[in-house]
Amino acid sequence: MDGLDVFSAMGIAGFGKKTKQRQLDPKRFEKNKRDEILLPAVKPNSPEPDALGPPSRPSGSSQAPSEEPEFDSDDVGPTPAPPQLDGIAQADQNEPEFDITEDESDFPQFPVTHELTLKDHTKVVSALTLDPSGARVLSGSHDYDCKMWDFGGMDWRCKPFKTWEPAGTYYIHDLKYSNDGHQFLVISGTTQAKLYDRDGEELGIYVKGDPYIRDMKNTSGHVAELTSCAWHPKDPQTFITSSMDSTIRIWEVENRRKQKSVIVVKSKERGARTKVTSCSYSPDGGIIGGACFDGAIHMWQTKSNFVRPSMTIEGAHTKGTETGSLVFSVDGRTVLTRGGDDTVKLWDLRAFKKPLATHEDLRTLYPTTNAIFSPDDKFVVTGAGATSKGGKGRLMFLKKDGLEAVKALEVDTTPVKVVWHSKINQIVTGLANGQICVLYSPQTSINGAKLLLNKGPPRKATIEDMSDAVSAPTIITPHALPMFRDGEIARGSKRKREKDRMDPRKSRRPELPVTGPGKGGRVGASATQHVVQNLVRDTTRDEDTHSQYYCIVRGLCPFELCCEQSVLIDVSRRCRFVAAKRWRRKALRCSIIQGLAVACATRRNHASRFRERRVMASAVATSLSPPPLPCLFAC
Repeated sequence: MDGLDVFSAMGIAGFGKKTKQRQLDPKRFEKNKRDEILLPAVKPNSPEPDALGPPSRPSGSSQAPSEEPEFDSDDVGPTPAPPQLDGIAQADQNEPEFDITEDESDFPQFPVTHELTLKDHTKVVSALTLDPSGARVLSGSHDYDCKMWDFGGMDWRCKPFKTWEPAGTYYIHDLKYSNDGHQFLVISGTTQAKLYDRDGEELGIYVKGDPYIRDMKNTSGHVAELTSCAWHPKDPQTFITSSMDSTIRIWEVENRRKQKSVIVVKSKERGARTKVTSCSYSPDGGIIGGACFDGAIHMWQTKSNFVRPSMTIEGAHTKGTETGSLVFSVDGRTVLTRGGDDTVKLWDLRAFKKPLATHEDLRTLYPTTNAIFSPDDKFVVTGAGATSKGGKGRLMFLKKDGLEAVKALEVDTTPVKVVWHSKINQIVTGLANGQICVLYSPQTSINGAKLLLNKGPPRKATIEDMSDAVSAPTIITPHALPMFRDGEIARGSKRKREKDRMDPRKSRRPELPVTGPGKGGRVGASATQHVVQNLVRDTTRDEDTHSQYYCIVRGLCPFELCCEQSVLIDVSRRCRFVAAKRWRRKALRCSIIQGLAVACATRRNHASRFRERRVMASAVATSLSPPPLPCLFAC
């Protein structure tokens, strides 16, 4: 018997076989393929095709094959083309990383053949960044939210895994990951920068300065709205922030109470202050650059005392416009600025007098519109706003040498922020309608947006997936146990019931009777009238007359009674002696001194009546002590 038949007879036919792996669809990227529309060159003096060289072949607007550069439809004639497509399809199944040793002429010039849209923001995406590994996207918007997206954890719905408001109702202006990717900064419209860890948990808030101090060097933090930030390229514990208070401040991550250094930017305008709209570090960390609202660009050496800039260009951009970005090239010799005057300019630090190249007619609708270098440092990418309301925006690819238009990519609306990540070779741009567009190429891009399609379609739920629920359904008997009662309060109900009992609304307690000024139906009586009535009220019936009667029987004045019997004065009756006459039902209230004077006056004026009362009461109180001592006030 054959060996396979033996295993089949024993019921272990699958023993020793390799587990069948799920095959990915080779055409899974086709649904995200862009219907590319090439726009005419913006600049009239566009370079000749031979000047651009062989890599710029897809930029020709008159060549139809440039719409699908990754397939090279104009090279279908040669026989090696079909096997190469099959090899690409086979490579998609195994998903290898991009090998730079392959022939690059068969791949698209820019990774823009396919796109993935992330929709969750409701307003313009004003800040955008990726972590150093390219696995996560961090976005900020004018809807006051920051959102974190993870390519590896997203499904086909493309939703963020974390959303929060870092600064309440303030716009998000800038977001930057540190070089190690462990933390990131959030720059909003407030005066304080916030630090978060990789998962979006807040680590600290940096101090704000005193707005009443005139000298900005003497404040511990910014006193006006923040505009941008930048991490030190070598030191992950240092970063800089720029603000509208005319300063760039250098911070240490651990010291949140005061900045490390202050760069006060002085303007030639009256008042000597200006707004710093953008800041950046050079690749080696030796130069700090800043662009200002008055159109000037300044450069400072990090080893200097920052008293005055090392290099300055006045009027680099139009005065009164906000320069959205200032970026250093990889070699650190050139600087790229994106101005609010609809221009992109390239500057050489070795001849920092006039720009090397300028590209105009790039409409700027948002102050945070930026421009970036490509990872190979050969191209410049920036966004151009829509020319009409509801119109299409453009993503412009410019050649670094001369800033000549190479490609214009049409997008749904105005692109604001653009990021080209070097590791995954994908371009992420934030649009004015709140969408984030991820552009990639299946041939040249690695991971990133491709991870979503590599997972394949979601698997349908089967009966085996719900076997536990089917075999052992959960039966809950109503009111069997307190923890299973629907609508009842479980643990901690006693304290909650006592608290609800004290609440007059929840306990439905009836209204208490009126005891204040409205007592007896006199609701209109004032509080002053109530107090006056209580002061003059007759309280003779409420007073104890036994001691007064004892005084009358003995013929003593109140002071004699205190001296002989050591009667204590009742403090609760306002420390007053009372001499009462029962037949008149009138009480004399007075203080200690007033009581003595009244008693003496009563003794003189009514001596005869006291004698008559003594005789009348002698028969009643025969068992009393001997006659008292003469009163001290008899005289």
